[in-house]
Amino acid sequence: MTGERTLRDVGEFAVIDRIVSNSQIPVEVAEVGPGDDAAVLAATDGRVVACVDVLVEGRHFRRDWSSAIEVGKRAAAASLSDVNAMGARATSVLVGLVAPADLPLAWVNEMAAGLTQECTQAGAVLAGGDTTEGDAIVISVTALGSLDGRAPITRAGAQPGDRVAVCGRLGWAAAGLAVLGRGFRSPKALVDAHRYPQIDYDAGRRAAVSGARAMIDVSDGLIADLGHIARASGVQIDITTEGNVAFEVPEPMQAAAAAYNVDARGWMLTGGDDHALVAAFPADVDLPEGFVQIGVVREQAGQADESSASVVTVDGSSWDDGSGGPGGFTHFG
Repeated sequence: MTGERTLRDVGEFAVIDRIVSNSQIPVEVAEVGPGDDAAVLAATDGRVVACVDVLVEGRHFRRDWSSAIEVGKRAAAASLSDVNAMGARATSVLVGLVAPADLPLAWVNEMAAGLTQECTQAGAVLAGGDTTEGDAIVISVTALGSLDGRAPITRAGAQPGDRVAVCGRLGWAAAGLAVLGRGFRSPKALVDAHRYPQIDYDAGRRAAVSGARAMIDVSDGLIADLGHIARASGVQIDITTEGNVAFEVPEPMQAAAAAYNVDARGWMLTGGDDHALVAAFPADVDLPEGFVQIGVVREQAGQADESSASVVTVDGSSWDDGSGGPGGFTHFG
């Protein structure tokens, strides 16, 4: 739009100020917040959970498919969900932004609003950031969290006999991507699920308190991510879809699957970006609120290779969607 201000017009430091301007940081979270060379953050029990995720324009999002607010929410959610998956409570995030100089300033303002909204939903604050010029938009979000005295829940603790349970939606974002990829904008519920996830940010803590032994967020696909748990734990995992409420196909997904002549279970088993949590619990504990059992952990049968199909089965058999793929998204594939 003619006359629209761009990043070139305002410069680096004004952009940073706009990203963090709405961040109100309590003193119990940070002694020093945005505006200095670095933030000084509190660590309540001497440990900090830390992770980073990167979103690249054209690879993870498209501006003609998602608004700037939605991109900001999705960028924050990707890292905040990883903190959640460790059984931790998110406390703060740091943001790095690469962008073309001619990117409208309004887009950055809206993206920052989305970041702040998702941080607020997770109980975290935006503690600082940096920017630089590049050919495409790249957003890097580092999320930090606190275990509040609990042990971290890793991928490596699942044991034979454990129940495998999920909290959150499966396949919605993948179905939305399929809709957008075919040039449509409905069902809107699916498209919105691709644009930004709906995450229960207390689920990780509930799982930890209930005794979860292993946990991961479903960012690449249920089979692929359960494969990470299975290999790290040296076990086999069998998912049960038949008659399982977690795999009941919702109406919007039914409509899209029928229109595209595909099996909706494929989206639910291999689709990522919904950021549900999946965890292994001892058989004798009650599942926490929101978690639904979807399978069991078994002793590993034979030598596992790098494919998820070697350690994760669906209704007793290896999953095969006809593509020969890894059961989910993979980078550099």
